[in-house]
This record gives sequence, C-alpha cells and structure tokens, in this order.
Amino acid sequence: MNSGLPSVFGRRAINIPPSGVLVLTYLVLIAAGAALLMLPAATPIDIGWSEAVFTAASAVTVTGLVVLETGGDFTLLGQCVILLLIQLGGLGIVTFAVLILSMLGLPIGLSQRIYLRDELNQTSMSDLLRMALVILRVVVLFELAGTIALAFVFVPEYGWTEGLWQALFHAVSAFNNAGFGLFPDSFTRWAGDPIVNIAVPLLIVVGGIGFSVLTDLYHYRSWRRFSLHTRLMLVGTLALAAWSILTFAFIEWNNPATLGQFQAAGDKLMASIFQALTTRTAGFNTLDMSALEDSSTLMFLALMFIGGGSTSTAGGIKVTTFIVIVLATVAFLRRRSDPVAFHRRLGHGEVMKVLALFSLALALVMTSTFVLTLTNDIDFMDLLFEAVSAFGTVGLSRGATGELDQFGRAIVIALMFIGRVGPLVLAMFLATRLPPRIRYPSGRIFLG
Repeated sequence: MNSGLPSVFGRRAINIPPSGVLVLTYLVLIAAGAALLMLPAATPIDIGWSEAVFTAASAVTVTGLVVLETGGDFTLLGQCVILLLIQLGGLGIVTFAVLILSMLGLPIGLSQRIYLRDELNQTSMSDLLRMALVILRVVVLFELAGTIALAFVFVPEYGWTEGLWQALFHAVSAFNNAGFGLFPDSFTRWAGDPIVNIAVPLLIVVGGIGFSVLTDLYHYRSWRRFSLHTRLMLVGTLALAAWSILTFAFIEWNNPATLGQFQAAGDKLMASIFQALTTRTAGFNTLDMSALEDSSTLMFLALMFIGGGSTSTAGGIKVTTFIVIVLATVAFLRRRSDPVAFHRRLGHGEVMKVLALFSLALALVMTSTFVLTLTNDIDFMDLLFEAVSAFGTVGLSRGATGELDQFGRAIVIALMFIGRVGPLVLAMFLATRLPPRIRYPSGRIFLG
C-alpha cells in the first residue's frame, strides 16, 4: 500500500508523507491569501508583499497579530478574504484530513490512516466520518449562535448591514481562536458588556477544546464513557481557567490601568474572565496588555505557551501535553515507573513525545526571541511576549508587532507557521528516518 499521495497526473505516485501534505496545504493557503490581499479591490491603500504575507499567515495560522488595521486598511472584499483564510486555517487539519480524504473517498495509504488516527485521537476511519459530521454541526451551530448574540451588540450601534457583518466576522474569528477584529482597540470599549464577555469567551473555549472532545460530549454525555483524552482536557481546561481568572483578578484588581479603572466589582470580574480565558488561545482583549503587572505578564506567557486542545483551532503545546509533563513529574517524585491518570497508565512513548514537543517548542521560542533582540531595538519583555504569542497562535501583543523590521516580521511569520503546523510534525517531516542497525548497551549518567 503506497504511503504517498495518490497518482493523479501520472502512473507514479508522489511520495509525500502526511506531515508534508499538511505543511504544503498551509503554505498554499498563505500564498493564495497573500495574492488575493494584494488585489486593488481588497485594500484602499498600497500594501507590499511583506504586509500581505504577514496578514495572510496570521489569518491562516489563526493567530491575530497584525501590521495593518483589519477594519480600516482592508475593504469588504479584503475582510472576506481574511475571514475565509481564518475559517480554512482554523479547521485546516480536520477539514483537509477528514472532509477531503474521508468524505470524498480519496485513496488513503497505511501511513495516512495511522497519521489521521493518531492526530484526531480516533481508532478507525469510521470514527473520522462520524467526527466530520460532528464538526460540521458544531461549527454551524456555534458560529451562527455567536453571530446572533453579537448582533444584539453591534446592530443597534452600526445598523443592520454593518452590524451583522461585524457580528459574523467576530463570531467566526472567536470560534477559530483567531483574534482578528474589525476594531483597532479590539473589545476594550465593551469591557463591561455582558453579551460580549459571555459570547466571545464561550466561542473561544468551544473552538479551542478540541473536536475529539466535542465528539465525545456529543455522542456519550457521560463521564464514565469519555476517553482519557477528553477527561484530561476537561479537567485541565477547568483548572487552568479557574487559576488564571482568580490569579489575574487578584493581581490586577487595583491596577488603575487595567481592572482598577472599573468601579463595579462585577465589571472587574467580567474583564478578568474575558482576559484570562482569551489569553490561552485567542488574541482579543478588553484591557491594555502593555499596562499589565509583570506577574500578570509572566502568567500570560505561560498560558499562551500551553495553549488549547489537540485537534482544535487553538495553538500552543496543548493542554494535554502540559498535563502529561506534570503527571510524569509527579510519578518521578513518587518513584513510580509510569504516570497514571484516571486509573490509566501513560506509556513511555507518550512521555517521550511530550518531552520532545516541549523541548522543541521551548528551544524555538528562546532562539527566536534571542534573534529578535539582536535585530530589533525593542524592550525584551515585549519581544518575548510577541514570540510566545506568535508560537501559541494567540495574537496578543504589547505593541511590538508594528515596530518589527522586515527580518523580525519573517521570524514572527515562521513562529506562527510552526506554531500552527506543530513543531513535532514539522520535525518528523524534515527528519530523515533511518532505522537503527545497531543496538548499543545502556549507560548511566548522573542527573540533578
């Protein structure tokens, strides 16, 4: 059974691994998006390839970092292109792997089956078809519901046509964890609006929790029947949400530039919930990121680095990766051979994969920040925040995005791309697979 793509234009199949197909898919989307954004009808101003590629890459990787104002520097056509790129990029893995390969019945080799099964946390191709149906229903349901909810905010202020478009744009952007907005100050003017503070974080959490989790919730609706992945994601998401909301409120409560500007305790709490929930995966904000306390900034760096769930629209190293690292550390401290969660043992292969992903991600962020400090005269914390935000495909910024030079923009584009595709997938695609011919005896080293 062939492991490459099916032969379409000739007898010989193109031998591209699944990870290579994923990389090429995103590259094609970015190139096509940049070309469309360069059209005169897409923007009222003259933009160069640097701005077009950066915007397209940010949209496809559902990041939200911008060098141009989405609502002011692009026409309706340009905004439609950006929204289409967000939708395709946010659901890219699932859309192209499941809908195209499975629903259209294209020939699938053994390696593709294994890749799809592992990547989507399924056990058979029939599960992939079932997941595709759930994905379509969830996407339509929540994006439509989000549009209706946000319309109650935007239509009274901007009228039916513009208000509905803004509601649709922000609902799709929020569900795909993109962070793109049509307002230069994001949602800061609606920091006390209950609809915005409920609808947007809800869309972000649902889009970022993972489609495998949503499939379990849709079909089983019973804790005992949930998979281990679903249980870990639900517990981890709730724990991170509670910790980030309470910690952020505690730190920023009296900061006059953030939560301290609100008089009512309810407004402060709403702003805390919005900002804590959106920081892990989406780049919307109701507060000035540059005015945060250093401790809040450090917490946000950790949240952005962790990100959301696997097989979701979110970025980062993923919640389950972080949980496995914690469980492995706890197992080591308790002198256990394997980490355990919900009476299930996690194998050494899973732990090794997690350690590789964490090491690659940390090395990538640190190296990129180091290079950015060499070429850009910008505050170190701002550059570090920018790098982590780009890798986590979050989109929050402390104002450094517009100040980056051309080389700095290229670094951020690379971070967004790798953060979306996945450092581990990219590493496996680039690495040469050579089976070991010699098995060496074990050795001993001293650690700690």
